[in-house]
Amino acid sequence: MSKPARPLPSVADADIRLLRVFTTVVECGGFSAAEVELNISRAAISQHMADLERRLGLSLCRRGRAGFLLTEEGRLAHEAALRLLAGLESFRSEINAAHGRLRGELSIGITDSLVTMPRMRVTNALRGLKREAPEVRVNIRMIPPNEIERGVLDGRLHVGVVPERRALPGLERLGLYEEESRLYCGRGHPLFDAAAVTREAVETADAVAPTQSQPPHALNATATATDREGVAFLLLTGCYIGFLPVHYAAHWVERGDMRALLPDSHHYRVQFSAVTKKGVPPNLVMERFMDLLERTEEA
Repeated sequence: MSKPARPLPSVADADIRLLRVFTTVVECGGFSAAEVELNISRAAISQHMADLERRLGLSLCRRGRAGFLLTEEGRLAHEAALRLLAGLESFRSEINAAHGRLRGELSIGITDSLVTMPRMRVTNALRGLKREAPEVRVNIRMIPPNEIERGVLDGRLHVGVVPERRALPGLERLGLYEEESRLYCGRGHPLFDAAAVTREAVETADAVAPTQSQPPHALNATATATDREGVAFLLLTGCYIGFLPVHYAAHWVERGDMRALLPDSHHYRVQFSAVTKKGVPPNLVMERFMDLLERTEEA
């Protein structure tokens, strides 16, 4: 017979500290990985987690040989903790705004490898924000697009930069970039020095496919990569072909380590946008960043 539910007392400062440890452990995927992030020992993290479980009257996670795993109660507590911590940060930003000062945090999620984009709108907006508000703490996370969108919706992130896909409800979008991708192979690949590359040769060659999206061209995918750097690693072996953004591959093309294959037919474009959550309370820092992002020069 399960114990009757025990109501949670009012949330105190000590609870906030424990919840911050908890969310960091979840984000890092376990106690060991969270040691560096939190700068405390694994034993201290374990004690904090035990204290939080006693405080909440819930079993939050299982840890053992199988690794770190949230329980269903832990998953619900984690989602609630994220909303609470995001609300606290929003409160702090609003109070700072009342004082007429740009202070607080700006958390941004960005799809990997956009830093080589020649149109540096994000970089220029961050530069402008730093000049106007040197006390703002900027946190950037390089994570997959679906995680960025979830982070914006649940309040972990203020802004995300993601490729246009199906329109998710609850997100506002500001168009930023149009990115072109082409099909490449690396030095040492049979097609690298070929005088003429045929469609048949491309379609039968071993290819690496991204796990997050599928290019609009049929390839013989015998490997996958979670991000663009992973695709580049495999192309540089000389054993695979695959799609990369033109701006990202340019470095290796100029060095003679990569070659575009059938560039007239095997290419596609993707629009990138900045996303924010619809209907969020005013946040002076986020609003200023989005204003700079919209108005900043694109070069």
